Amino acid sequence: MTNENEWARGKVALVTGASSGIGQATALALGRAGADVAVHYKSRLAGAEAACRGVASAGGRSVAIRADVGSTEEIDRMFAELDAAFGGRLDILVNNAGDWMDRMPILECPESQWDRMFDVNAKSVFVCCKHAAERMVPQGSGQIVNIGSIVGHTGGSGGTLPYAAAKAAVHTFTRGLAKELAPHGIRVNAVAPGFADTPMLEGRVSHERAREITPLGRMARPEEVASVIATLLSPACAFMTGQILDVNGGMLMR
Repeated sequence: MTNENEWARGKVALVTGASSGIGQATALALGRAGADVAVHYKSRLAGAEAACRGVASAGGRSVAIRADVGSTEEIDRMFAELDAAFGGRLDILVNNAGDWMDRMPILECPESQWDRMFDVNAKSVFVCCKHAAERMVPQGSGQIVNIGSIVGHTGGSGGTLPYAAAKAAVHTFTRGLAKELAPHGIRVNAVAPGFADTPMLEGRVSHERAREITPLGRMARPEEVASVIATLLSPACAFMTGQILDVNGGMLMR
């Protein structure tokens, strides 16, 4: 009999941006839940390999796959490698890969910055979800969690409008896709973090600033966000779809 803590035993998961931060913590959480995990990375091979070792130590299979999710062609290749590793099955997709931007007013923001933010943070979600649906619909089951952001609700505090707009697109896409895929037994949700202690924010948001504007007085640890993602994917949330779960230490209340 399978331990209830190993609810993902026998399932195949793909986590993008899984070589550090929230993505790596999510890959490890899914490994502990029993899943076989494809660990996507762009440049941090060592971090991806560490995540793979963590999955393997929990008894699951794992593979590290490199791709720039800002490129549709590289996403296509990533899914081809996923199929080769796991026989064409996919039960769980976590769209975590993304990038932030240096602050700049919209009057100084080049069109190329807007395009890059949407390619990496929004278009990649569309392309990955389309690939996932191609595999999940014939199965009659599957789960997708997209990573949004608190700025997808608020528009940010100024200077990062392309990023905020891309994350707002992720939120809307999540709700619409949930409606479309629900008849096929596929759940689609999103998690919207506030400040998390990850390499993406390193040097861009200080711990002092996070303490000032977060009611709980600190940044989130990656594992705290990952635990929400894993719970959302688990049978405990089997009747949830089309939801945006906020994990921001109370920032949205301010």
